[in-house]
Amino acid sequence: MKFAINALTRSLNVFHLAGSACNNCDIEILDALTPKYDLERFGITLVGSIRHADVLLVSGVFNKKARERVLELLEQAPRPYLVVAIGGCPASGLMFRDSYNFDAAPSEYIPIDAFIPGCPPKPEAIISGVVTVIGALREGAILPKCLTESRPQVGPASEPVAEGGNP
Repeated sequence: MKFAINALTRSLNVFHLAGSACNNCDIEILDALTPKYDLERFGITLVGSIRHADVLLVSGVFNKKARERVLELLEQAPRPYLVVAIGGCPASGLMFRDSYNFDAAPSEYIPIDAFIPGCPPKPEAIISGVVTVIGALREGAILPKCLTESRPQVGPASEPVAEGGNP
């Protein structure tokens, strides 16, 4: 177990899970990868598959149908993994909370290890947040929630928005 947690304190592969939102957080994440900020100098790289990820970076909110798929994605992540939420939407839903298709803020059904606040957070805050999480993990101040909490249940989020079948 200690070996697996030590692996999370070295170079990290990050999978970005972008939900429905204004996409400003996504733009700031991409900005953090540019030569100006150079996120990769800290050993942090984006990967295209959650099966290769050490960290799940969550931005935005998910509708009722997407929630089920997000939980299925979490099942595919190798353990241990960290979940870092970017911006205010994963914490509270912000402006999407009153939408007819809003189910719940991701923090209500995903075990999130760290929040990086801001709407949107600047690239400096994103880099600082991820590096701080790595440091806290290295010092033993935190333990990935995927190891301490029960797995989220995969299943329908709530009632369907409308009756009817697929076209």
